[in-house]
Amino acid sequence: MKRMCGIDLGTQSCKVIVYDPDARQILAASQTPLDIIARNDGTREQRAEWYESALEACFSAIPAELRATISSIGVSGQQHGFVPLDRAGAPIRAIKLWNDTSTAPECAELTARAGGEGALLAETGLLMLPGYTAPKILWLKKHEPENYAKLRHVLLPHDYMNFILTGNYVAEYGDASGTALFDVRARRWSARACAWIDDGLLGCMPPLIEPRAPSGEVSAAAAARFGIPKGALVSSGGGDNMMGAIGTGTVRDGALTMSLGTSGTLYGYSSVPIVDPKGSLAAFCSSTGGWLPLLCTMNCTVASEEIRALFGMDIAEMNARAQAAPIGADGIVVLPFFNGERIPNLPAGRASVLGATAANFTRENIVRAAMEAAIFGMRIGLESFKEMGFAAREIRLVGGGAKSPLWRKIAADVTGLPVRVPREEEAAALGAALQALWCEEKVDYANSSAEESIASIVDRHVSFEGGAVIDPDLESVAAYERAYARYSDYLGALSPLYRENRKE
Repeated sequence: MKRMCGIDLGTQSCKVIVYDPDARQILAASQTPLDIIARNDGTREQRAEWYESALEACFSAIPAELRATISSIGVSGQQHGFVPLDRAGAPIRAIKLWNDTSTAPECAELTARAGGEGALLAETGLLMLPGYTAPKILWLKKHEPENYAKLRHVLLPHDYMNFILTGNYVAEYGDASGTALFDVRARRWSARACAWIDDGLLGCMPPLIEPRAPSGEVSAAAAARFGIPKGALVSSGGGDNMMGAIGTGTVRDGALTMSLGTSGTLYGYSSVPIVDPKGSLAAFCSSTGGWLPLLCTMNCTVASEEIRALFGMDIAEMNARAQAAPIGADGIVVLPFFNGERIPNLPAGRASVLGATAANFTRENIVRAAMEAAIFGMRIGLESFKEMGFAAREIRLVGGGAKSPLWRKIAADVTGLPVRVPREEEAAALGAALQALWCEEKVDYANSSAEESIASIVDRHVSFEGGAVIDPDLESVAAYERAYARYSDYLGALSPLYRENRKE
């Protein structure tokens, strides 16, 4: 009996699931936490060996007899992280992550080299933002030239996991499109963008493969280390948002997926490239063919977690106190920029509690405002989708925040759209497993016309049965219009302070 394995390498943890496509259920799951290196200059880093150790721990927690049935593996990974490898495939230094904002000066430098934001959008479809991979590479060249001299392979976190499993250096369109070194319209590395950093950089970028193509097979070394079958197929994989799109069924025009985690994302499938002239939506490719326009905020559940910890609340108490506060938190507004921010582009952003008076300064209002801020950040992306002509029908909600009934209600009322919650919580891991199934079927039916589309696979395996459906309430929608306007006023007033790194 064949089973698919989905690996989700996130910022906070690594997860592994084993999926039975016949029973259409997850048979086993494991999770290992990941640490993070954080500094006041915006540095956010992890070490490659942590990923390998976490993967080993996850597989060891899955029963050996179940691991033995794995026939294919798909990898989902946090996007944009810069994994620099030397000629032998060894990591050169720590991995700068998606939420590392220390590269704001490099973004300005690369934008100038390109000839301005318009030239960037014309060449790659993306503005040059600190979250992306390109400025991290220039940072290495400028700040650690001895390490840059060793650079031979540029991989993203999910590419690195594929490399550990197969020994192959490859990339696929979806995750590659988030490097800011990729022509999203033509689906190829941009030689011009690479040359803005170094004339030799293009030679360090991995070969590109199609979304349904395998990245390779599990090597003998990986099989021995992780206790998985040698020769098991490893699909192309993709970024966590691309795999989350598969795991939530967002593979056709019309639906939007909203993920509430450390970062917040809002994305939808498009059959044509969508390049936002304002740069609020990233013009990514999908990992199924097509494109995946996406908003990403660096501070989604971050503010609520920081405030919850400060007040010594557990999650249940936080939700109960926030529920007791009115919509708009009685005038309290939280700007949640503990990690700087990507959209809006505020690399020097700082968190704030605003609008406080002696009458409204309560724990209930503060935690409610923190929860509302997470969705107000998503609302910025929804406005951009509307401006680009994307007609959204509903929101599919995933991530840790999706477990909260209050957050689900806030999401429906702030966006004015119905919110649906998939049955399976681990959308990225499930999406990776389903992409592995799609890849395996292509290999099995290489000489047949019986191939399934990814949409057909999703229809069979992504279920909303038993999941929550929340419709927006008209009175609450109107109240949130006023609250969002107040949030926008504060954001507009403080944004000029946060657009450039400042000395502390």
